[in-house]
Amino acid sequence: MLRIHMSGVDLSKVRMATRPDALWETVLSFHRLRDRRGSAVFGEWRTETRPRLNGEVRLLATVIPPRGYFPDFLTPSQEGSEPYGIEAAMAAVRDTPPRRIHAELALLGIERRDPGRGPHGRVEPLGRLVDALRGYHRAAIEPYWSHIRSSIEADRAVRGRALLDGGAEELLASLPPTIRWRPPVLEADYPFDRDVHLNGRGLLLQPSFFCRVTPVVYRDPELPPVLVYPVTHSRAPVHAEPGPWLGRLLGNTRSTVLRAIGNGCTTSELALRAGISLASASQHAGVLREAGLIHTLRHGSSVLHTLTPLGGSLLRGGAPLAMS
Repeated sequence: MLRIHMSGVDLSKVRMATRPDALWETVLSFHRLRDRRGSAVFGEWRTETRPRLNGEVRLLATVIPPRGYFPDFLTPSQEGSEPYGIEAAMAAVRDTPPRRIHAELALLGIERRDPGRGPHGRVEPLGRLVDALRGYHRAAIEPYWSHIRSSIEADRAVRGRALLDGGAEELLASLPPTIRWRPPVLEADYPFDRDVHLNGRGLLLQPSFFCRVTPVVYRDPELPPVLVYPVTHSRAPVHAEPGPWLGRLLGNTRSTVLRAIGNGCTTSELALRAGISLASASQHAGVLREAGLIHTLRHGSSVLHTLTPLGGSLLRGGAPLAMS
């Protein structure tokens, strides 16, 4: 059980990350690559990703075990709610003080040697580890970034509604079922017992596509507190590219529906905005979802529709949404 102890000051400083964090997704996806669970969501992604990998897996496996602790420096912390893009994250890893690197690797039983030493005793400098992270990110994360980002944005829409409806406490209560708000403690399923005291620093909530079941926190209690938690996945598998369904989007009504979704809405709200029946709104939303233009997430007794980056780009006349 993980217990995060929160004061009134901490509650006032709870904040949501604005987008996926490039290295949290990279490192957590490396866990997903090596297990067989969650095949409905990750199965096709594993099948497509493995052939694109070269020597990255062997090097990364020395510092990212299949389960349990991995070094905090692999997922650099930052103040505020703006997660790192890949270039800033790579720079932050490179800037990690050597003493910290060696201390964190020692927790894995890797002592008195440089991070990334290969299995045959060859020393691999930090630059090789960064190159492996970058290469793995390019193969496993970059092609799917739009899908990852749309999942995080859908989750943010749900959390944002909870925050507007009931403040920070309602936001915490809306988190996935493995996380429970029992004032003044946020509890979560966890591999072992751990207590985290925020001491007035607040908490950054970081939704993650590749986090599975249980949340993740830093081991070092001195780092800025962050709770990485799993998003609720739709039934749609992860695709690197949109499927052939885009041709089904022709028509004025469906264009109106796409525009009506805007910053997010329920099916009932969509029907009202578009001036169509509830059944018609549900049918059109299904086609748009199949085409990869919207993301649908169930929240309680209703569903919430949000635009994917591809859907937003289409409404902007094809202007792409840059990865960051």
